[in-house]
Amino acid sequence: MNIQIINGPNLNLLGKREPDIYGNASFESCLEELIKAYPQIQFDYYQSNSEGLLIDKLHEIGFSADGIILNAGAYTHTSIALADAIRAITAPVVEVHISNIFKREDFRRVSVIAPACVGSIAGFGMSSYRLAVEAVLAIMN
Repeated sequence: MNIQIINGPNLNLLGKREPDIYGNASFESCLEELIKAYPQIQFDYYQSNSEGLLIDKLHEIGFSADGIILNAGAYTHTSIALADAIRAITAPVVEVHISNIFKREDFRRVSVIAPACVGSIAGFGMSSYRLAVEAVLAIMN
């Protein structure tokens, strides 16, 4: 099984960026934990601050990956193009957020990509990624 994890803008700064909201752990440490916890899964990871590159990645792997875990960052709230890209591919996409977007600013409470995804997970810190892996596994079984 192959799961692609895609992180959007500013998530390359996890562990440094606003630790009171996003914690002190880097994404690389989270990925290492996922690899150890799920040895039967091949994880591929991609991060970009560019909306177009995120769309290109979805197009590239969206017909071959068994599942995609997408943290679109701020593009969650604005990118119709990402939502369209998710709808255009066959791989199931699980939307992930580290923080609880519903407890934050009003504009963060709206996800334009959520209707295109099979589900959304928010507010469990870096454990949101593990929960998304479990969601992909449940979809595949």
